[in-house]
Amino acid sequence: MGGNEVRSRMPQLRLDELLEELQARIDAARGTRDRVHSLLEAVLSVGRELDLTQVLRRIVEAAAVLVDARYAALGVIGPDGESLSQFLTVGLSEEEIARIGPYPTGRGLLGELIHRPEALRLVDLSEHASSVGCPVHHPVMRTFLGVPVRVREEVFGNLYLTDKRGGEQFDADDEAVISTLAVAAGVAIDNARLYEEAQRQQRWLSASAEITRALLSGGSRSEVLELIAQRARDITGADVADVSVPVAGTESLRVELALGGDVAERLGLVVPADGTLSGEAVAEREPVTTLDLAGDPRLSAGPRCFDDLGAAVAVPLGRAGGLVEGVLLLARRGGGQPFSEQEIGPLLGFADQAALALELAERRRDAEQLAMLEDRDRIARDLHDLAIQRLFATGMTLQSAARLIDHSGASDRVLRAVGDLDETIKIIRSTIFGLRARADATGHGLRARVVRVVEQAQPTLGFAPRLSMEGLLDTDVPAEAADHVVAVLAEALSNAARHARARRVEVSLRATATQVVLDVQDDGVGIPEQGRRSGLRNMAERAEGLGGELELSSPPGGGTRLLWTAPLVL
Repeated sequence: MGGNEVRSRMPQLRLDELLEELQARIDAARGTRDRVHSLLEAVLSVGRELDLTQVLRRIVEAAAVLVDARYAALGVIGPDGESLSQFLTVGLSEEEIARIGPYPTGRGLLGELIHRPEALRLVDLSEHASSVGCPVHHPVMRTFLGVPVRVREEVFGNLYLTDKRGGEQFDADDEAVISTLAVAAGVAIDNARLYEEAQRQQRWLSASAEITRALLSGGSRSEVLELIAQRARDITGADVADVSVPVAGTESLRVELALGGDVAERLGLVVPADGTLSGEAVAEREPVTTLDLAGDPRLSAGPRCFDDLGAAVAVPLGRAGGLVEGVLLLARRGGGQPFSEQEIGPLLGFADQAALALELAERRRDAEQLAMLEDRDRIARDLHDLAIQRLFATGMTLQSAARLIDHSGASDRVLRAVGDLDETIKIIRSTIFGLRARADATGHGLRARVVRVVEQAQPTLGFAPRLSMEGLLDTDVPAEAADHVVAVLAEALSNAARHARARRVEVSLRATATQVVLDVQDDGVGIPEQGRRSGLRNMAERAEGLGGELELSSPPGGGTRLLWTAPLVL
């Protein structure tokens, strides 16, 4: 009986085993179906986004959910192809991230996928040959799965997943799911980048149209330049935008326009062209970039006013042959994204518009100056033909009348009046020379050149020097002596700006019958005993070469007086 009972239960046991196996397969199929459904949902979720940052965030979140990973990250490979420029994480709180410190840049195990872009699964990531350990306060991680993300056959970045929940290992199915997600992610990233590029191009076109309207409506140079710099800064997301222009006769640049950051520290700043990003753009006549404006060893010149800035680009204004009119510098805070080729390309068009703005402003200024100079020339002619002649006639009359005056006191007064009239005639003649010198402001006359040197020194000094000129400077001073006068004046004003800390500078230039005399006085601290004397030596040699001399003295009220003379007959 017992044997029969056992034999009767055998089919039942066999049936239970088959049912359990069937249930297991049904569960596995259901699990596979659910996983495929989750993968499709993740692909749709990633593909719906058009903002690149949101796309990257959704990719990381979807990857962590699909393989049940405790931690997930997406590292974006930088332009150099060797490091990570962006790192997005899931599974760590803001407090934990702050304690860990800066994000990784692609060394160790993370760099393994950069150099060998293929899927990598590890049971214990610490045992891999490329592992270099984790920073202090970093959570302990064991299991690891890494998969590259490609966009149009180019590796965009890598997905990193660690610590599968429940203590399990990442298996081949996990790798297949993440690899499938990576393909979908590549398509989503490409779409987001194309959309972002289309939006950026639309903004560039709108900005170009706005600038064109400003140019055609007669906007001033400063207004158009500010508009160009502001729109370039807004569209590229830069934190700082500066426009620098070359300082004539020097190897320096002056910041004419500054937006963002510490404007007061940069505006009007004069820096050497050599050793600065803007100077390199002028020399190369092409856009120049850096990943670290504050720490780039190539950029060691000038004051440290960019210490908190990272990625930057300098674009020359006026690239199409000829002289560079200026430089547009855009910079982002440290840690910001580097400037891409897609951003630099439209900037070149902006640079051409900025150069056009500078040229139009120059032409408009020339036209306005021409009208003003014609009026000044008329005034000078009238002064010479009418006022001086009448004053001279009045002086002659008074001088003749003085002989008929018997009272000595009255006679002296009349003669003093005659002397005052002579001085007045000299002043008017000097004024006439000054008015007519403006007519040659764009020419090569000594008066015009001296005016330009004094005007160019004003931003560096912080005030306008006082200038007076007397005599036939444009006709009696030989060209060689005129060149030396201009060079000596530029050096004297530069010394007053850099070393004297002056608050007032007076420049007097006059041509007598025998010599040209340049007199420069300031109220600064005087000539330092231990200072460099090469500039003074050059000025003295210029005078001696012409048969003249240089005299330095300290006026009773303090400061420095520089008296430079040269004979008119060379």
